[in-house]
Amino acid sequence: MKPFKQRRRGGIVATFEPAEAHVLTSLAGQIVELLRDRHGTPESSPDPLGSELGIGGPSAPPEDPVLRRLLPNAYADDTEDAAEFRRFTEKSLTSSKVANAERLIATLMEGGFEPEGGAAVEVELDDGAAQAWMRSLTDIRLSIAVRLGIEDDQDTLLVQHSEDEAVQAMSDVYDWLGYVQESLIVSLG
Repeated sequence: MKPFKQRRRGGIVATFEPAEAHVLTSLAGQIVELLRDRHGTPESSPDPLGSELGIGGPSAPPEDPVLRRLLPNAYADDTEDAAEFRRFTEKSLTSSKVANAERLIATLMEGGFEPEGGAAVEVELDDGAAQAWMRSLTDIRLSIAVRLGIEDDQDTLLVQHSEDEAVQAMSDVYDWLGYVQESLIVSLG
């Protein structure tokens, strides 16, 4: 990867190797799928206005720990208020997260990403796309952290020194995504 940098004419640009672009599109696609699976497609809505406004979602927190991290309770000590808040906000939060991940994927595709290989992928981000990337990278890293059991710096060290090759590989991806995100932050500053 060539890190993000400001262009003189505006926007920021980075170049990814095909394998790196594949990892990003795959992980962002998994976030989209996970979030969409949470809501499914309702056959009918008891509240058409609520559906039109994007409210009236589930009131119970998700069972999947990744979804619980991506869609946390608003009130840790009041389950009734947390349920009510979730019912009115979760669908719009989910839609926003899906849109961010889809925008990340779209900019990689616009940059020339081909799932079957190809050349390096150059992405150019305007302010809106940069924000979508930041949010989506955060969601992806949070998801990986949950799956790896990372809650603090000590957990990060334990994961990095794991003898399990799959855990080490995901730890490397987690670290690399941190580098991508840091590069993006620095370019915006």
